[in-house]
Amino acid sequence: MQLTGSEIIVECLKEQGVDTVFGYPGGTILNVYDALYKHSNEITHILTSHEQGASHAADGYARSTGKVGVCLATSGPGATNLVTGIATAYMDSVPMVAITANVVLPLLGKDTFQEVDIAGVTMPITKHGYIVKDVKNLAKTIRKAFKIARSGRPGPVLVDVTKDVTANMCEYTPMEIKAEVLEKKYTKEDITKAIELIKKAKKPYIYLGGGAIISGASEQVAAFARRIDAPVCDTLMGKGAFDGNDPLYTGMIGMHGTKTSNFGVSQCDLLVALGARFSDRVTGNAKKFANNAKILHIDIDAAEINKNIKTTASVVGDMKEVLTDILAELPQQEHPEWTAHIREMKEAYPLKYAQDKLTCPYIIEEIHRVTKGEAIISTDVGQHQMWAAQYYHYTKPRTFLSSGGLGTMGYGLGACIGAKMGNPDKVCVNIAGDGCFRMNMNELATASRYHIPIIQVVINNHVLGMVRQWQTLFYDHRYSNTVLEDKVDFVKVAEGLGCEAVRITRREEVGPAMERAIALKKPVVLDCVIEEDDKVFPMVSPGTAISEAFDEDDLDKQ
Repeated sequence: MQLTGSEIIVECLKEQGVDTVFGYPGGTILNVYDALYKHSNEITHILTSHEQGASHAADGYARSTGKVGVCLATSGPGATNLVTGIATAYMDSVPMVAITANVVLPLLGKDTFQEVDIAGVTMPITKHGYIVKDVKNLAKTIRKAFKIARSGRPGPVLVDVTKDVTANMCEYTPMEIKAEVLEKKYTKEDITKAIELIKKAKKPYIYLGGGAIISGASEQVAAFARRIDAPVCDTLMGKGAFDGNDPLYTGMIGMHGTKTSNFGVSQCDLLVALGARFSDRVTGNAKKFANNAKILHIDIDAAEINKNIKTTASVVGDMKEVLTDILAELPQQEHPEWTAHIREMKEAYPLKYAQDKLTCPYIIEEIHRVTKGEAIISTDVGQHQMWAAQYYHYTKPRTFLSSGGLGTMGYGLGACIGAKMGNPDKVCVNIAGDGCFRMNMNELATASRYHIPIIQVVINNHVLGMVRQWQTLFYDHRYSNTVLEDKVDFVKVAEGLGCEAVRITRREEVGPAMERAIALKKPVVLDCVIEEDDKVFPMVSPGTAISEAFDEDDLDKQ
C-alpha cells in the first residue's frame, strides 16, 4: 500500500509494539504529528513541557518496562534539546529511539532556519545514527534503529528524517517482528575457566551492575550467589537485580557504598563482576582496587573487558545465558568462615543517621514503609540520590531509575512520568534535591495536564547539597555558588502548575503526607525541608582506595 513517510513512521512504531511516545512538535515534524493525530487511539503521545523532559520520559519508560523508549522532536533547537537525555541513556545502556525531523533535502547544509546536523552532534552518544533522505529507505531504517537499540548492550539510536521524506509517498509492506535469537560469543573453555576460578576461591565476592537488570538475569544471579556462597554488592545501576533484603546482600559499593561492601571487596580473593563496568565511582583508586583478588568479569560488551581493571578471566555474552551455563556445571561451594566474617562486618558497620530531626534517610525509609517497598523510585543526582540508593530496599529489578553514568540533574521527574505511563498500576515516586528539581520542574505541568499521578518528593536543604559536602570536606568551607538563597516557593510553584502540594518540616508529617499523596491519585509535590549540612556517609575521598571509606564517626576521631 502507498503511504506517506509520516504514515510509514507511525506504522513502523505500531509494528514495534510502541504504545506511548513522548515529544514536542515543530515545523519540520508537523507531518509526523498529523499522522499521529490519526492514530491517537493506538499510540498515546505525551506532550512534555520541554524536549529534554521527553527524552528523560522515554528513558524512564524504557528502564522501567524493558521496552524501547521513543521520543520525538523537531529540527534545530528541538533536536538539540534531546541531547542531554540521549547522552544519559547512552551512558546507562538504555534502549531508546529518538526520531527528529530536519529541513527539506534541497536546503540541507545551507544554514537553513532551524537546521542542525543532529546526527553529527549525537554521533558520540548513540549506538548508531541515521539521516533518512529517501522515503524508500525509511521503513528499513526505523526497523534497524529498534533492532540496534535493544540488541546486545542496549542504547539510544537517532533517526533524523528530512521533512520532504515525511511527505513523500512510498510503497509500504508490513513486517512481523520476530524475537531475536542471541548468538553465543563465548566458548566452553571460557565457562570452564570461570568455574575453575570459582572452585579455587576461599573468599569470593559478587559485584553486580546494571547488566543483570538489562539481561533479565535476577533469578540466575540469586541462584549463582547461593551456589558459590558469596556476599553480593551492587552498583547504582544494579539496584534491584538482587534482593536488598537478602542476608547475602551487603549494600552498594564505591564512593558512597557501605563499609562492608568496600572492605569486603578489598579483602576478597575472587571478585566476580556481573554486568558492571568498573566505574571510577566504584573503584576509587583503580591501582588499589581489589588488590587481593583475582577478577572474573562477565559482560555482554567485549569492549568493557580490561578497559578499567585488568581481569584474570572473562566471559563475553548475555549474563542470563552465561550464568545458566555456569550453574549447569558448578557444584555447591561453601565458605562459612568468609560469610560469617561478612555478617560480622554488617553488624559492625551499619548505615546510620540522626534520629532527632527530619532527614532525607528518614524520609526515604518512610516512603519505603508506606509503599511496602513496591514503588518505582526515580531520582535526580546528588545527596538524595545516594540516600535513595542506601535506604530504600529494592527487591525487584527495574524499580530504581537514576542517571548513573552521566549524572544528569533534572533527570528524575521526566523519568518518573515515563515510568508511570509504562506502569500505571505502580506507585511512582521521584526524589529530587531542590537544586535538581528547579532544572526540570516545568514537567509538573505535563503530569497535571495528563492527570498522571506521580509523587514528587523535594529534599529541600536550600543548597546544592553534594557539592556543598565536597566544599565542606575538601575546600575549607568555601561555599562558592552552592547556597540557594532565592525566594522560590515550591508549594506555590506546584500549585500554579496544577498539582497538589504540601510542605513538610517535621518527622511525624512524612508518613501521613505520603499516604495522602498515594490516595489522591493525582500529581503531588512533597516539599521536605531539611538542614543544609546533612551529609552522605560512608564516603571515599577522591583518588583514594575504597578500603579507606570513612564516616562521621571516623571524622570525629580525627
